[in-house]
Amino acid sequence: MKRNIVLAVVAAAVLAGGGTATALAVADDDGPGADDRVASAGRSGQDRADDDADDRDDRDDDRGDGRHHDRHHDGRDDDGREDDSAAASSAKVTAAEAIAAALRHTPGSVVSAELDDAVWSVEVLSSDDSWRDVRVDPGTGEVRGVRAEHEDAEDLAEARAALKGASTSAEEAARAAAAKGTVTSVELDERGWEAETLTSGGGERDWTVGLRGADVTAGHP
Repeated sequence: MKRNIVLAVVAAAVLAGGGTATALAVADDDGPGADDRVASAGRSGQDRADDDADDRDDRDDDRGDGRHHDRHHDGRDDDGREDDSAAASSAKVTAAEAIAAALRHTPGSVVSAELDDAVWSVEVLSSDDSWRDVRVDPGTGEVRGVRAEHEDAEDLAEARAALKGASTSAEEAARAAAAKGTVTSVELDERGWEAETLTSGGGERDWTVGLRGADVTAGHP
């Protein structure tokens, strides 16, 4: 029986390239598949290098997707702040009017008012020391809802002390700060009412309104 034996010529070429291989071809002229077949095992160093490069590319792509997700998430945060600024600019109900609406619904002393998630959030401290967050629609002035707030004894004592020495109410402070721009928040502090406004160009400014006399000065104390 005649056999054609092809020695491992291919293996030698692969080894020269830095890889490992074995080659063997055995074909039977009398049997099926009489054509010589070369079987090779192992891979060249270049093949492995190419595969490693592909793996690194895949890992880089995965990290890139994560960075893209973070940027997208940050974009949503920025959009949220821009939405509040836009709501303040287009609100038909001012901070002072929102405070007045909240007090008509829930009597007490307002300690802060802020445009939050496109709604006025007005915190009212009642005579029985209960703290309420009154939500006022910036378009209609209607109260959307009220929820209880749980402040600790220290915060309550500070608020009571500041209110005791104040002759300027939150509503009056909001009206005074409105002369500087569109008021987006007013908050009680022992040294004065802290107010934030939007300028006509969309920039934010901080102001302090006196607890007595409602004088307005730039910045917070």
